[in-house]
Amino acid sequence: MLWKTLAFNDLSLQELYDIMVLRQSVFVVEQNCPYLDADGSDQKAFHVLGYDNDGDLVAYSRLLTVGITYTDAISIGRVISSEKVRGEGIGKTLMKFSIDEIYRIFGKKKLTISAQCYLIKFYENFGFQIVGESYLEDDIPHIKMVMNNS
Repeated sequence: MLWKTLAFNDLSLQELYDIMVLRQSVFVVEQNCPYLDADGSDQKAFHVLGYDNDGDLVAYSRLLTVGITYTDAISIGRVISSEKVRGEGIGKTLMKFSIDEIYRIFGKKKLTISAQCYLIKFYENFGFQIVGESYLEDDIPHIKMVMNNS
């Protein structure tokens, strides 16, 4: 696996296209959830890209500073791995790398995510804790989770 972390303006057109294909194929097509993925936050984010040995983008997340998704916390979102590599531990590697990168870029601050409820145990393994009740986001049950590092 090759890992890159890039600001929006440092992404090549091909990298941006690959990100959009991966996000749409999983979040819109696989999860059968039509929603506007281009939410205006990509331009403010750092993007974590994971490429397999074939050169395919198979893992991705975006890193956001305080004030974009949450007023009081940095955030990791759009965490995704392609069907091609599921079950190989790439999701765990992606999340560990994303946590390390967000702290490197923005400092070790309170970290909040909006997790799909079926992934609660996955995120708890990284030290995230549930805050509040579940809610629907684009008709998919989510829960706010926090890792407090301030």
